[in-house]
Amino acid sequence: MKTFAAILAVAALQICSYAQTSTPRPRILGIDHASFYTTDPDGVKKLYGDVLGLASVAPLEAGGALRYVVGRQWVGYSPAPDAKATDRMDHVAFATDDAVALHRYLSEKGINASAFHARHGVYTMSFTVNDPEGHLIEFVQRAHEEAAPGAASGVSRHMIHVGFLVHRRDDEDHFYRDILGFRPYWHGGMKDSETDWVAMQVPNGTDWLEYMLNQPEHPDLRTTGVMNHISLGVLDMKKAQATLESHGWKPHGDEKAQMGKDGKWQLNLYDPDFTRVELMEFKPVQKPCCSDFTGPHPSE
Repeated sequence: MKTFAAILAVAALQICSYAQTSTPRPRILGIDHASFYTTDPDGVKKLYGDVLGLASVAPLEAGGALRYVVGRQWVGYSPAPDAKATDRMDHVAFATDDAVALHRYLSEKGINASAFHARHGVYTMSFTVNDPEGHLIEFVQRAHEEAAPGAASGVSRHMIHVGFLVHRRDDEDHFYRDILGFRPYWHGGMKDSETDWVAMQVPNGTDWLEYMLNQPEHPDLRTTGVMNHISLGVLDMKKAQATLESHGWKPHGDEKAQMGKDGKWQLNLYDPDFTRVELMEFKPVQKPCCSDFTGPHPSE
């Protein structure tokens, strides 16, 4: 009996020791940046600089050719290594305030994280992981806010979400929800009875990652461009459209304001490789289909 009691005592001490040494999940604050490939840099310049009115700044990443500021966030482009590839998304980066602890936390969860990347200027450090479907995800810690110029004519100052193709939702949920702490915000579909999009907010902010579901296993470039996208938040779509039109843009084809299934006004633009840039109002103006919102809305 004494031996059994001693075993229980040792086990209790081991559990307490593990609880003291295991790493709690550090904060994940929002989207820091998104990077894509392009076969037409001049077309990217026209869209981001001329039409969207965003400020251009020097690239930060090796191989980067273009970078545009969206408030404290940015969108980068580098030359496409394979013009025949059907995926133009390079990676998505989320911000944390403790990259070292987050790296340790993920390693303890069995996630294979890269070595820390040397960063200059605005960043302290960063590292990357591949999510269960192979999307390259970067986590960055900033040393300070970037002293980047703000374009007075820029249509947005907040990238509110990024989206990409997901084929195995359960695997992605385990990674983003169970391990990283992302939380549901909204889900919906082209039909009220189906779920084609799942919005997962970062645990310590209002930005979200959007799963784009129910697509072919091997989509073409246009389909991938529509699915692997970014969304820029705006207060008023009418004013945002007026800004675009003052820059010489006019509604045409699929590029027009429309009501989204989530009850928010949206307007889609496309870069030369069909990558979608979605303008979206921060808050809904009518009841969404399919599900209610379960988290706070973003703001400017």
